[in-house]
Amino acid sequence: MSTPQGLAAYIAVTAAYWALMLSDGALRMLVLLHFNTLGFSPIQLAYLFVLYELAGVITNLAAGWIAARFGLLSTLYAGLALQIAALIALTQLDPNWNVAASVVFVMAVQAVSGVAKDLTKMSSKSAVKLLAQSALGGLFRWVAILTGSKNAVKGCGFLLGAAGLGIIGFTSSILVLTGLLCAVLIALILRMPAGLPQGKKDAKFRDVLSKNANVNWLSLGRVFLFGARDVWFGVGLPIYFYAVLSDGTPESNRNAFFLVGSFMAVWIILYGAVQAMAPRLLRARAKPHAALVASARFWAGTLFFVPLCLTALALTVDTPASWFTQVLVVGLLAFGALFAINSSLHSYLILAFTSAERVTLDVGFYYMANAAGRLIGTLLSGLSYQVGGLSLCLGLATGMIALSWVSVGRLNAREELEPLRP
Repeated sequence: MSTPQGLAAYIAVTAAYWALMLSDGALRMLVLLHFNTLGFSPIQLAYLFVLYELAGVITNLAAGWIAARFGLLSTLYAGLALQIAALIALTQLDPNWNVAASVVFVMAVQAVSGVAKDLTKMSSKSAVKLLAQSALGGLFRWVAILTGSKNAVKGCGFLLGAAGLGIIGFTSSILVLTGLLCAVLIALILRMPAGLPQGKKDAKFRDVLSKNANVNWLSLGRVFLFGARDVWFGVGLPIYFYAVLSDGTPESNRNAFFLVGSFMAVWIILYGAVQAMAPRLLRARAKPHAALVASARFWAGTLFFVPLCLTALALTVDTPASWFTQVLVVGLLAFGALFAINSSLHSYLILAFTSAERVTLDVGFYYMANAAGRLIGTLLSGLSYQVGGLSLCLGLATGMIALSWVSVGRLNAREELEPLRP
């Protein structure tokens, strides 16, 4: 960081992002597992998250302009406040409501949560570009630290949500998360250091759409990359594991909650750890920009073969088998490690392709694409699992990775990027 003040601002932004992502991960597992035990079908479970992901698409499109117009602190504080409001609203869910009313209510609350998450994410990622000391080539390193640590925290949130559901129940778990976020927001308002830019009154909404071809191709690749993850991760895999691990008794349900949450947590934590180590794993010190673009193409191609092999195996299994579940766990952990390298390269490249003047706009556009991928993946996850089981989820993931590979292949390596140095 260029100054101690800038470093303090980076730490504060990161702490806010951690708190939000911890609650986001916990809330996802609470909602998914709680409503699964109430008998919701995979498609109905997917519906619960549709507005969450759709809100992310809209929020990221607008958030870049809002931050450019009113400043990053406004979007950061708004994100935390909206998540608190969503959690409080969810405690009002009445178990006596019918299925339709419950679905509509939770969809609306999840939409607010989706807005909250993406406001906070855009604020944090944009702050890295503005606070990292470009002269020292630290951009990739600081991006990797923020993104990797965030996913580790979100993984802990998955475990916290699943464990909380089994130990203290749905409503009590949500109240604990609400208290945590309130404390963080109050601390930020009272102690937030200077260092983040104020808004510009002349920022125009039409500037959100990027004219940079590299930003557009990278964003398209991001759509397919995250669609390929969430098409199995969003609904299909947790429901598959729950079906394998639970026999319907209360004790079995609790154990299944813990094991499903543990796997989701381990997957996300592994993903975050590999992201944080990506600059070292890629030996990115002083690499020319063309080499980083080539690396993005190579790792997209490498990732393609993991879901391809898992799909082929899944098609040979008529009923859940212990050997397939074990292979599936190992294969999906490998998917997570390779996915993390791809994601980390993308997160660096979007900041390297943009300028300080357009950072909030281009990052907002890029994460709109990220949210669109999650939306497509979530919708297809519930539908494909109900129609064709886990093998169809994995098959769709294979096709999406192929499309991401093609999109990243269109990046222009001749565009000037920031070189990476120690």
